[in-house]
Amino acid sequence: MIAGNVPSHGEHVFVPDAENARPFRNALGSFTTGVTVVTAMGPEGPTGMTVNSFASVSLDPPLVLWSPAKSSARHGIYTDAEHYVIHVLGADQHDLSARFTRGGAGFDGLPWYENGEGAPIIPGTLARFECARSTLHDAGDHTIVIGRVLRAAHREGDPLCFSRGSFGRFALNG
Repeated sequence: MIAGNVPSHGEHVFVPDAENARPFRNALGSFTTGVTVVTAMGPEGPTGMTVNSFASVSLDPPLVLWSPAKSSARHGIYTDAEHYVIHVLGADQHDLSARFTRGGAGFDGLPWYENGEGAPIIPGTLARFECARSTLHDAGDHTIVIGRVLRAAHREGDPLCFSRGSFGRFALNG
């Protein structure tokens, strides 16, 4: 048996603090996530943000969460928004994720429409969750936004994945 905090199998054990920010990010990057674009209507029109901090919370009632960084210039738009849409991207939609990163083209030249609550929808994504804000929770340098899913949509296809700083797709063994 191995005692606590003793490295095994070449692992690097550390305390996640300011001096170990990069190793902590690297460790978090070992968890492969899907890629989403969250959209909301801001004071100057539709806005979007590429996000990988998305998770299901509850089936009954239908709740999901995501976590915008407080340092984001769009943080206030999302924490103030009563309604927003989480779009799960397909493996062929890396260009769409790039549109909604810092300095990306955003909605410029992109087809979209508003749902009944006034939130922007990007057609053709792998899945979509149209949400009403339920609760906000302070979480360090992020805010956890929990939304009640009003409507969902899904199509067949492979998801866009993000792991260790790179985009890719999930491969089945078989």
